[in-house]
Amino acid sequence: MEIITSKFDLTEFLSNVRKNNKSVGFVPTMGALHAGHLSLIKIAKELTDFVVCSIFVNPTQFTNLNDLENYPRPIEEDVKLLEASGCDVLFLPAVTEMYGENEEWKFEVGYLENILEGKFRAGHYRGVTQIVKKLLDAVNPDYMFLGQKDYQQVMVLDHMVKSLNIPSELVMCPIVREDDGLALSSRNIHLTTADRQNALVLFQALFQAKEHFQKLSITQLKSEAWSKLVNTQGITPEYFEICDAATLLPVESKSAESIIALVAAKVGNTRLIDNIILK
Repeated sequence: MEIITSKFDLTEFLSNVRKNNKSVGFVPTMGALHAGHLSLIKIAKELTDFVVCSIFVNPTQFTNLNDLENYPRPIEEDVKLLEASGCDVLFLPAVTEMYGENEEWKFEVGYLENILEGKFRAGHYRGVTQIVKKLLDAVNPDYMFLGQKDYQQVMVLDHMVKSLNIPSELVMCPIVREDDGLALSSRNIHLTTADRQNALVLFQALFQAKEHFQKLSITQLKSEAWSKLVNTQGITPEYFEICDAATLLPVESKSAESIIALVAAKVGNTRLIDNIILK
């Protein structure tokens, strides 16, 4: 596996790859890799000829400086995992490689900036679109592979790619879970033993909504899930919403073609998100 730290070197390297008519897949990450990330690499290898993974803890998407400082950065372990997964190139830039001084970014995310994750993490998606645009400019992949766990982020990036006519196709890949249902996340490392047990209620609330989808109304499903969350020790829920999966706008009936339930909560001091397709 090649490790490249500059945008120029990466572009040069990939231009030679493309001379052999090889398709390029891209998996953007912030490191602290787990089986969820590796599943994206696996799918990328199945669908493309050459796979690039980036590791970059992007400062502009953090709304809490402590969160940025505490974000895990086990780079040596990450490199070993990528090598074992068959990744072809790791792009590992410094902050100064990706950002200049007093840089501005004005892409309009639209209403997605103000709902769900956008509501609780003001400015988050502005930072996400800013860095992913830079990464796409450097990699210019045929396909970019993203995880369903960050469903709203996938929608935001799909909006950006289409709005800016970026010639890359987004592929959303399934959530990877522990055997007990907990969605894999780099943040799980911060959970205490008690937090880890309490965190299961997020998936349980989602799975309950899926199980009861046919027999309960949308209002009843949300009420049932919220009750489950607020009555679990160590959980501070932020939202549990049932939305049209195509727009992420709330639904009151089950007539939408595809419906998704999304949840966010503080588990102890760690914020987790999850979702499940209901229809």
